[in-house]
Amino acid sequence: MSVGILGTKLGMTQVFDETGRSIPVTVIQAGPCPVTQVKTKETDGYAAIQIGFGEARAKVLNKPLLGHLAKTNTDPVRHLVECRVENAGDYEPGQHLKADLFEKGQLVDVVGTSIGRGFAGYQKRHNFKRGPMAHGSKNHRAPGSTGAGTTPGRVYPGKRMAGRLGGTRTTIRKLTVVRVDADRNLILIKGAVPGKPGALVQIMPANIRGKKG
Repeated sequence: MSVGILGTKLGMTQVFDETGRSIPVTVIQAGPCPVTQVKTKETDGYAAIQIGFGEARAKVLNKPLLGHLAKTNTDPVRHLVECRVENAGDYEPGQHLKADLFEKGQLVDVVGTSIGRGFAGYQKRHNFKRGPMAHGSKNHRAPGSTGAGTTPGRVYPGKRMAGRLGGTRTTIRKLTVVRVDADRNLILIKGAVPGKPGALVQIMPANIRGKKG
């Protein structure tokens, strides 16, 4: 996995390309993300780096975490994320990763927490069809049968039923970077990304999987 960058979703807008076509984009405040730790195969058994993002007050962090950040002269940060890399020697503690890590036209994967929608029913949560809406119908949005009676005599785990919708870790793959503003650390990505404005997101180079055969 290639190293990514953390950012804050600012919202959506539109930009225009050279032909005047409107492109819906999500604006993300990406970085700067300090490298707070470098792990190598010799010391930790695998290669990875730890990056931080977001300002935090020192009094809300415990002393072990403050001491960990002090090793790289990093100011208190709100988020810490570890990224696997192929060669950890390319990075140094205290180095800052910025929006220029990506370029226009690049494919990226965006990870975030989807918007929570509370307790939802069958139609909204699983896109089930509703029942007849005629006056005599007793089954408009009801679940209906959930299984046989005597055998198995229970509902199998994992059956699609009503429940909590959203608020889960979600990855949107192969989104296109439309524009990179390195001076203001802004990345414009085509389409929508998970989460509300202000939510934490992680941007990584797309994991392009080859086709079989």
